[in-house]
Amino acid sequence: MNALMNPLSMFDVSGKVALITGASGAFGMVAARILGGAGCKLVLAAGNESALDEIAEECRASGFEVTTVNTRPTDEQACSALIEQAVKAYGRLDILVVASGMNKVALINDMEPETFTAVMDANVTQSWLLSRAAAGQMKAQGDGGKIVMVSSARGLLGHPAGYTAYCASKAAVDGMTKALGCELGPTGITVNAIAPTVFRSPLTAWMFDDTDKARAVREGFLARVPKGRLGEPEDLAGPLLFLASNASDFYTGHILYADGGYTAG
Repeated sequence: MNALMNPLSMFDVSGKVALITGASGAFGMVAARILGGAGCKLVLAAGNESALDEIAEECRASGFEVTTVNTRPTDEQACSALIEQAVKAYGRLDILVVASGMNKVALINDMEPETFTAVMDANVTQSWLLSRAAAGQMKAQGDGGKIVMVSSARGLLGHPAGYTAYCASKAAVDGMTKALGCELGPTGITVNAIAPTVFRSPLTAWMFDDTDKARAVREGFLARVPKGRLGEPEDLAGPLLFLASNASDFYTGHILYADGGYTAG
């Protein structure tokens, strides 16, 4: 009853410890701003040191409490070390956001098998290893936790322009999210995924430009988006805060599409 009378309290994550991998990437930077702004203590991890320092300084300038780890979750040891760094810095881990990953675009007969394997490793294996390490820590703490994967609308839908590795990897992330949601549910740990479509970032900024090429690509894409626009970083704030907070305690194994209705039609 208290939560119903004060529903905003369910979204309170102030003081929670959040580890964000891929913190120098498009989604990772957005996640840092959202969770830091909501009062989380941040552990930001990325392999690009200069970009990591840049987002960390931005967060500190906004008054957020931040620790950085200049590493990628490349193997079991690196993933375990990331969790240990979070615990060393703040004593525990409450939220894991897996925003690390990669994409390589090539038609199937132009893509080397090693490239396909690299995409699957970065997006699937590393997500599994991070979840494994985080779940162990959260179980030891005994009071649950939140694991948020970053998937994509391409986990559900194909793409004609050389996305076999990426689509396959994100479909695997979706399956892993569902399986881990089932497995870890009894422990109080929820596992969910946010699956965006195109949203504004340094990588997609060109699609928002007023050029003939950008307009043609944008108009073709928007023909399938009921909301009639591309995504903005702010569109990810509500879904992430929901999945990282107690408001989503009864939700696990769920793929939340932040796509303006793109996958609905």
